[in-house]
Amino acid sequence: MSSAQQFPFRADHVGSLLRPQQLAKAREAHTHGNLRQGELREVEDAAIEEAVRRQEEVGLPVVTDGEFRRAYWHLDFLTSFSSVRRTAPKVVAQFHTHEGPVPMEAHGLEVVGKVERRQPIFVEHFRYLKQVAKATPKITIPSPSILHFRGGRAAIDADAYPDLEEFFSDLAKAYAAEIRDLAEAGCKYLQIDDTNFAYLCDLGIRDQVRARHGVEPDHLVRLYADLINESIKFRPADMKVMLHLCRGNFRSAWAAEGGYEPVAEMLFNAVKVDGYFLEYDDERSGDFSPLRYLPKGKVATLGLITSKTARLEDSESVKRRIDLAARQAPLDQLALSPQCGFASTCEGNKVSADDQWRKLKLLTGIAAEVWK
Repeated sequence: MSSAQQFPFRADHVGSLLRPQQLAKAREAHTHGNLRQGELREVEDAAIEEAVRRQEEVGLPVVTDGEFRRAYWHLDFLTSFSSVRRTAPKVVAQFHTHEGPVPMEAHGLEVVGKVERRQPIFVEHFRYLKQVAKATPKITIPSPSILHFRGGRAAIDADAYPDLEEFFSDLAKAYAAEIRDLAEAGCKYLQIDDTNFAYLCDLGIRDQVRARHGVEPDHLVRLYADLINESIKFRPADMKVMLHLCRGNFRSAWAAEGGYEPVAEMLFNAVKVDGYFLEYDDERSGDFSPLRYLPKGKVATLGLITSKTARLEDSESVKRRIDLAARQAPLDQLALSPQCGFASTCEGNKVSADDQWRKLKLLTGIAAEVWK
């Protein structure tokens, strides 16, 4: 990282960007067998190079590939492990917007044998990003907790894993191998996307956890903290790792609500990452009081710019909210970002590309004023 763009990055973003129309058409053609893999890769490369240029133009010190080579923020990665399979939708997840409920047929995941990483997954994605970026390149990967939370014991083959401790050990080893190869490729900034800590802030979902897993939600908080720690423990000293907490992001809808208080003390102190991306774009995220648990040396990137609606935030209002957060944690431990990506799935949120770039430009301007 250059001296002008050192961590923590005061203006940051969560990673995914709206897919350009040309890329969406190319991916559809490839799905139907009308475009070869190499031809799709060329379209992806061109779209990523343009997205990187746009990110740099709006002043972002950190750039991603927009997750343009993926259909989903999590499934593409996790199903690359051996014995991990995507299952057909069995339940309808209830997402929500301010206008009302949004039902979503949710794919599940199952583990049908031993979990192994037999080859690199996103390493080549990162290499290309690093090649075309002037700003700091960041890669995003889903949290290992995703593979356990929804299905629990029932979704993990009992013959392969009669003891779940061995499952978590193999999963952490698979992640550690990918992180090692990312580091060797030059990755110094890694983001882990996790929905489950945020879901465990929702009182209704906490009740579901008791019914589905037969354990107290706080047990899963500790379990997932340990799992992430085991996954990243061999990262090099110069690799910064951020954990993004998400309450769901599908076509501008969300799945969970509730402030961070139920998990904050454990989240901020037990998970050995360098900082957190925290959703704070509306009232469903609660207040800033959980930031009082943020220890010295860690950063909380405040997701005060929403990726879910086209409305452009008022910069003075955003600055006032940063001031409120700074009453709970020092300003030099805070940063600014959207609350989530603009396209956690390839469909994207209900905003335009112009909306997306205006919001990213706004946040870089606000960050420059607040953290001079």
